[in-house]
Amino acid sequence: MPNRPINVLYIDDDATLGRLVQRMLARHNYIVEHVESAEAGLARVAAGGIDVIILDHDLGTASGLDVLAALARDAASPAVIYVTASSELSIAVTALKAGALDYVVKTVGEDFEVLLRAALEHAVVKTRLTRAREQAEQEVRAARDRAVTLLAEVNHRVANSLSLVGSLVRMQANSVEDPGAKAALAETQARIAAIGNLHRSLYTSDDVRVVDLAGYLRSLLEEFSQSLAGSGQMPTIHFEAVPVLAKTDKAISIGLIATELVTNALKYAYPNGAGDVRVSLSRNGDKVTLKVVDDGIGWTGTGTVKGTGLGSKIVRAMARSLASELRYEDTGGRGTHAVMDLSLIGLAPSSSEAA
Repeated sequence: MPNRPINVLYIDDDATLGRLVQRMLARHNYIVEHVESAEAGLARVAAGGIDVIILDHDLGTASGLDVLAALARDAASPAVIYVTASSELSIAVTALKAGALDYVVKTVGEDFEVLLRAALEHAVVKTRLTRAREQAEQEVRAARDRAVTLLAEVNHRVANSLSLVGSLVRMQANSVEDPGAKAALAETQARIAAIGNLHRSLYTSDDVRVVDLAGYLRSLLEEFSQSLAGSGQMPTIHFEAVPVLAKTDKAISIGLIATELVTNALKYAYPNGAGDVRVSLSRNGDKVTLKVVDDGIGWTGTGTVKGTGLGSKIVRAMARSLASELRYEDTGGRGTHAVMDLSLIGLAPSSSEAA
């Protein structure tokens, strides 16, 4: 028996039977409204507040199957118990295929009441379970939306904080006289920008779990070029890339590697700070290749490392986090070709992560 009054709509062109069903079910905590036509029944359902529909097969000028077809257009329609005076099983099968939850054959005596009540209780349980599931799904979606909003706000604030730190480093670089210290601070600022730009891109992303690697690297290199131009250097950085989605942590590592390789090219390939550096991101099957090329004095990755070696340590550490390593192509002494091959399987989120 239901715990609260259940609103039942009984659609049947037999007014006498309609009153009988109303009195019969009222004793069991059901509130029954009776309408005598398909049109009136559909209008009442559209008005809302109906928990279960009892639908007669023969409605005079229409069929209960027509009503089922109309109700099928709305996924939120109440459960339907199909009632028929015919004992033909084909009618019941057709009604169930058309969307009815259950069916009851009209009989004389108490059997009809017992069968109808059993079908109603089944329909009520199913309705409550459906509504509970829908409410739970709605709450999960709402919680997810809140989490996404909060995460976007976190990324926005982190990006702003890193931008502030980068500005402080730039101010410090402008206040020192030592060229080595000035260069070290400029490199630090570039590393901060590499991380800050990623958080900025996540702030406007539809999915904070992945990053458009091509777009991220493009914005990173553009900002890097502008910062170098402001310091008096005039490098020309070319960038070509195919679309590649990468996990956020992997993208940060790739961004830092690209920054270090471009910095090394400008520092050592072109001591005066002017020259072309070409950065590319290509894909061949499940392999993604990052390449940084210059036309400078040339470096094969062997011999004594110039400078403090911090940049090389950063590149090696980031490469290990990507399960890769940096290699240098033999160019015959004409420029430097730094190449890193990455597995797309390790870069991109799995199907379960992207769900």
